[in-house]
Amino acid sequence: MDGSEIHESVCALLALDRRDAEILMFAPDILQAETVNHLTNKVVKEKRNVLIESARIARGAVKNIKELNVNDVDALIFPGGSGIAKNLFTYGLDGPDFKVNQDIEVLIAAALGAGKPMGFICIAPVLLAKVASKIGMSVRVTIGEDEGTAKTIESMGIIHQQCAATDVVVDEEHKLVTTPAYMLGKRISEVAQGIDQLVEKVLAFI
Repeated sequence: MDGSEIHESVCALLALDRRDAEILMFAPDILQAETVNHLTNKVVKEKRNVLIESARIARGAVKNIKELNVNDVDALIFPGGSGIAKNLFTYGLDGPDFKVNQDIEVLIAAALGAGKPMGFICIAPVLLAKVASKIGMSVRVTIGEDEGTAKTIESMGIIHQQCAATDVVVDEEHKLVTTPAYMLGKRISEVAQGIDQLVEKVLAFI
């Protein structure tokens, strides 16, 4: 609710590790837009730092996104979560008129320009859609079946394709893979299946 979705993040890390991928983790060094009490799902008046909180999932092995040069990696994967739609981009707060964190926008635009394989999980395809649209690129993505979010994606000139939580949508031309995860999935096993396929197909593009 206020950061990367933990199940999605861990499933992606596990899928990568099982394939012996070298994993690097990055996050922006900014304050969280909101801090949520996950027991009550209510916003609290506490300020937390995105990079510091990301270190929980990364077990400390996380760096500032400003240190990442897209030419130094083979691929990028973005987990989802309501929190990324508040911190990496503001769709969760501002709706269709959302903005993207500048460092994240520059990174994704550079990766698209360089033809780097990328995977976007859950709500993260909305982030991809915004950046791709801004640089005049039409791509194919999925967020599952959510009609409102699909319309937001299509309003940017991006193709949305319905997809089950256990499956993925692949844009072969642009080496992009997306999966709905908890935008649609009801069980961690469903989410894990979709993410495992996403990782498999992203790595196959390398």
